[in-house]
Amino acid sequence: MGERMEMTSHAQRILSGAFAGALALSLGMGLTGCAGNNDSKSDTQKSSDGVTQVNVTLKDNTQEIDTTEVEAGPVTFNVTNESAAGISEFELLYNQKIVGEKENLAPGLDTVSFTVTLDGGDYKLYAPGADEPYKDFKVTGEAAAAPEGSAQDVMKQGVSEYADYIKAQGQYLEDGTQALKEAVDSGDVEAAKKAWAAARPFYEHAESAVDNFLMPGYTIPEGEEADNNYFLDYLIDMRESNLDEDAGWHGFHAIERDLWEKGKITDTTKEYASELAENCKILNEQVLPSFADDLMPEDLANGAADLLEEVSTTKITGEEDAYSHLDLSDFRSNVEGAQQAYANLRDGLLKIDEDLVNKIDGEFQSVSDMLDGYRDDSALGGYVAYTPELQKSDSSKLSEGIMALHDDLATLAEKVATA
Repeated sequence: MGERMEMTSHAQRILSGAFAGALALSLGMGLTGCAGNNDSKSDTQKSSDGVTQVNVTLKDNTQEIDTTEVEAGPVTFNVTNESAAGISEFELLYNQKIVGEKENLAPGLDTVSFTVTLDGGDYKLYAPGADEPYKDFKVTGEAAAAPEGSAQDVMKQGVSEYADYIKAQGQYLEDGTQALKEAVDSGDVEAAKKAWAAARPFYEHAESAVDNFLMPGYTIPEGEEADNNYFLDYLIDMRESNLDEDAGWHGFHAIERDLWEKGKITDTTKEYASELAENCKILNEQVLPSFADDLMPEDLANGAADLLEEVSTTKITGEEDAYSHLDLSDFRSNVEGAQQAYANLRDGLLKIDEDLVNKIDGEFQSVSDMLDGYRDDSALGGYVAYTPELQKSDSSKLSEGIMALHDDLATLAEKVATA
């Protein structure tokens, strides 16, 4: 990412992304998580407005749910991280798609909640890092009808839902980089490292949302190349391997270099952090509100494949997080981004090639299982360090596993465009 190139109308589209689905999220007010029967059905409670309440407690390395079966309708999930240091997020999944989630669930924080209206069907509760990360969750009652209309119509609706979520990732990124700035300003290197690791996934989920977007108000002079000083993706995510000497150091990796290689926070580090937070605010508040105006289903298909290609051919070399070696967290975030771009096409793709959809579903699960083998709940980012030694021994396995999925995703754009 961040290479110098000319701006085109196609480049202005988002080619890849993060999660999908519009989420109805709200903060819990004075609620407490309730540790209940793991993997069992129990009587559900409803609030005075008729919303079913599901209490989730993250404890040690487990997710405990007080009920795994509810009636269709509005459901509020109240999530409390009591003592699970290795679990920082909780998601509700349906057909690969995230329909509700909470991030940054540090132990000891107040209970947080999200509310979604659910149709009947079989869902999954997902807590990355738990001993048993996936749990079945059943919603009884009337199941959602299969989406009506042509495959193209269904996928266009998916694009709209995907756009809503990518905008939510922009807000998470703005909040995360503001927290990083505050940690850097405090002068505490270890706190800054934690904040860096916490903010980073939101960019990786929505990485191409800044690919080739220029600073608002800047236009490329006719006959000239764009100046990297005005490319948001360069300013946010430039690496040493693509350093433009004229533009200099900026963004995540400039801060990473200071924190991990230099081991100290300087006035320049603080300038980097302040600039990064401001650029992510510009991205969120001035660019993302209209980024999906020209987004097409085939852009999501291309983007899902492109994210995995970047992991298997570029990030696999260890150049992305060369100082912190948190690359495996980046791998996971890119894979999740690809999965959610795909998930928002999935209903339409079922009308085109159901066998391929089932194959890709399985391949995503296989890649997820492979990456879970590298989890380290005690480490920043939740994964073992991607050291030169690990890269030498495992990069081929990782690349081959991801490329098998990439090759099938790469066939989708043509199917989508001609549906």
